[in-house]
Amino acid sequence: RCHALTVLDDHSRYALGVRACGNERSETVQTELIELFRRYGLPLTMLMDNGAPWGTGDWRNRYTALVVWLLRLGIEVTHGRPYHPETQGKDERFHRTLSEELLSRAEFENLLMMQLGFDGFRFTYNHERPHEALGLTVPAKRYLVSERIYPERLPPIDYPSSMTVRCVSEGWISYKGRAYRVNKAFSGYRLGLSHTDQDGVLDLFFCRHRIGQINVAISN
Repeated sequence: RCHALTVLDDHSRYALGVRACGNERSETVQTELIELFRRYGLPLTMLMDNGAPWGTGDWRNRYTALVVWLLRLGIEVTHGRPYHPETQGKDERFHRTLSEELLSRAEFENLLMMQLGFDGFRFTYNHERPHEALGLTVPAKRYLVSERIYPERLPPIDYPSSMTVRCVSEGWISYKGRAYRVNKAFSGYRLGLSHTDQDGVLDLFFCRHRIGQINVAISN
């Protein structure tokens, strides 16, 4: 079975990758993304669906290990509204074109043959096929490679001195003698806690990303 991983630039509709994956495991997807990031640089933001390995379906633990890695790279992550595929309308339209112009016209014996088909489609889509939303030009004419270089080694995570820092253990942090549940995917990482204008409410930060809040005015 083939699981197609597609990565589309929101502005230009340029398809950075159409990859034939044998599974949807986090490690598989991360390996493919690293190759794309090395070639095209890091995006500022990524919009993704709620299925594995991007989401969990559980609001308390909506972050996954893959998403935490993306945040660690300095990429803002947003998820589409559940049961509202129109949130990712451009990607849905791309998938329809992929199905109409490739998948419905041929059969492929294995993942290698599937990838060759994807590569041919991607070249045509990016360089030859006029796009109506782009004034009938091709995506390659509008796309610019990101100037944000993929870091082979990540710097240590630092927080401002104004924040209280706590390490996440099995999805929990402690603050003033009480335990508070946070997302399990951050286990082993340090989070920054920052006071808000609301009494007893603290913002939770991972690197520079605000990932949630805890209410320390009430007991768990």
